[in-house]
Amino acid sequence: MINEGGKQMNAYDLIIRNGQVVTKDSIFQGDIAVKDGKISKVSATSLPGDTAEEEIDAAGLHVMPGVIDTHVHFNEPGRTEWEGLATGSRSLAAGGATSFFDMPLNSTPPVINKVNLDNKSKLADEKSVVNSYFWGGLVPQNIDDLKELHDNGVIGFKAFMSPSGIDDFDNADDETLYKGMSEIATFDSILAVHAESTVICAQLQEDKINTGKTSARDFVESRPIISEIEAVRRIISYAEATGCKLHVVHTSSKKVTDLINDAKKRGVDASIETCAHYLTLTVKDLEEKGGVAKCAPPLRDQIEVDGLWEALANNEIDMIASDHSPAPADMKNITDNFFEGWGGISGAQSTLNVLLTEGYHKRDFPLERIVEVTATNPAKRFGLEGKGALEEGYDADIILVDLNESFELKAEDLFYRHKHSPYVGKTFKGNVKTTIVGGNTIFKDGKILADK
Repeated sequence: MINEGGKQMNAYDLIIRNGQVVTKDSIFQGDIAVKDGKISKVSATSLPGDTAEEEIDAAGLHVMPGVIDTHVHFNEPGRTEWEGLATGSRSLAAGGATSFFDMPLNSTPPVINKVNLDNKSKLADEKSVVNSYFWGGLVPQNIDDLKELHDNGVIGFKAFMSPSGIDDFDNADDETLYKGMSEIATFDSILAVHAESTVICAQLQEDKINTGKTSARDFVESRPIISEIEAVRRIISYAEATGCKLHVVHTSSKKVTDLINDAKKRGVDASIETCAHYLTLTVKDLEEKGGVAKCAPPLRDQIEVDGLWEALANNEIDMIASDHSPAPADMKNITDNFFEGWGGISGAQSTLNVLLTEGYHKRDFPLERIVEVTATNPAKRFGLEGKGALEEGYDADIILVDLNESFELKAEDLFYRHKHSPYVGKTFKGNVKTTIVGGNTIFKDGKILADK
């Protein structure tokens, strides 16, 4: 292209050449051209006559849409010493994520009204290197605030059916759930729920502690799968009664996903999320690694891990997130009482590594399905126009992955504020080489370019 002064002008800002392009439907070798932050061309043939300000030779690499992590806890403002938007978003970029949905409860104050949402959104604009979205909270005190939160851009709402562990984010009792869902349905938003039974878990925990049973296995047995099933049955009935769209987060068993899929067949508008740690870690890891592997719902036995992969193979799980819920190391130290210590996995940097290693390489899980559950489905479910796919006109949120590069995750490789994770020491096969957000390369070969 030549401008009026006779100077050579580049047609595009970026061309990615010779990569294996992965969509939810196919894989083909081709080129992708980017202009003004958008994908301008996706071609199964090379673009030899086109020029760009920057070109990337992706030969030997797979080109995929960036991961959309629908479930993180970045804790800012108020608990930035646990994790912050700067460190959290950089860890996502290093793991191939280009967007995140931040949960409302760990910030102080939590995102339960417009003022608190505005404060968090402003901080994300200043500090995050990837796209940021926010969940609003549903608590007993804020039903009158839900519509305003929706009008100001929350992706949906989050409620806890059991205690959240955060003093200023109350769990929602049945009346709050029903009234909140009735309100949310009026403006066609969605409710995400942490589904565990307060009664079942509290009584089992009390019985365990009173009899001196505080091992890792005792903790897991105090939060059994039936607790999730009871809560999911209840919330499905409220969804059917109110017409509210439902999203069940961090399901830990196929027994739970089966229940939700049965409801879908009856016409309930529901979606299912599981997490990378339920697809690779077990109770044995909790016993061996201690508090760094503690979460709620807890890790299960290998039979449940295999069951979730079966559900994924049958298209019975909609999306996979990290549920990155970090805390300082002194809050994760557990000696002999597993009921003590913060329950949350630091995993935002490793979701795609888990799926490539445990799914693609170990179980022949298709790359197209990995794209679907990490990008396409989240974008579609939550109405993110122009996200989640490598298509012309879509945002240029793109990652380049070496499927065959193996590496051992080391603590010094983590971009978290606190460099601990149950994945440290694991060998993964499949490594993110480059992360591009809105046409800008922000991560390449182990370094965050935004920090230069």
